[in-house]
Amino acid sequence: MHEPWLAKMRAGDVEAAWDLFLDRHQRLILATVRHYVQDYDDVMDVYAQVCDALHAERLSRLRHYAEKPAGSHTALFSTWLVAVLRNLIIDWFRHRDGRKQLSAAAQALPDRQRRICELVFLGGRSHVEAYEVLISRDEPGLTFAEFLKDLAATYRALSAGRRGFLAADLAGTLSLTVEDIPEGESEPPPERDTRIVEALRALPTDTQVAVQLFVLEELPAARVATLVGWPNAKAVYNRVRRALAEIRAALERQGIRQEDL
Repeated sequence: MHEPWLAKMRAGDVEAAWDLFLDRHQRLILATVRHYVQDYDDVMDVYAQVCDALHAERLSRLRHYAEKPAGSHTALFSTWLVAVLRNLIIDWFRHRDGRKQLSAAAQALPDRQRRICELVFLGGRSHVEAYEVLISRDEPGLTFAEFLKDLAATYRALSAGRRGFLAADLAGTLSLTVEDIPEGESEPPPERDTRIVEALRALPTDTQVAVQLFVLEELPAARVATLVGWPNAKAVYNRVRRALAEIRAALERQGIRQEDL
């Protein structure tokens, strides 16, 4: 995608770069804010906050993107921007009331779910990172399947309140869902959990974002296409389906069948 602001940025004309950037991406920024901010009165406050953050320190976040060598970007700029905006919006919620609210809710959870809440929802770790912390520090024998079941239970518990949408938005990147794991499964070998983690990490950046928005957050495919920078809803259906199929195929090549997940 052609980004006219990049030339101005690289030439050192920061304010001209900002004007071009905002002219081109204002609608995407506002759409992203409106997705995450349900209270109408908060929308413009959050919009102003994320714009201030992007403009801060001579556009340091945008400059970091601009200074990367040509061809080194693994995702479209719009995909990168949505991920940055999401983090800024989450920070806004955390600073205002999210951390206090979730900390109080976590106290009523069972021990493992409370630890998951601390790592994922309060600590900002991805699901995979939280699992790795648990097995390295707290529960060496915890399987990925068991972790996912408690992760899903944590989501359900934290999403029951008035601001339940905030719980999902404070979480990390996509993991396999609890529905992928049948009840009464036998104890899986540790090697399988490692391979599942590797398969999740192998997804391209834009595909990870699309899978999260479409599967986990259940956004309409057309909205996902706009946020990720793909041409249309059909592209979302096709690419997400292929991504999930690639994960299954990668696991099957290592001897892990779909019915084993």
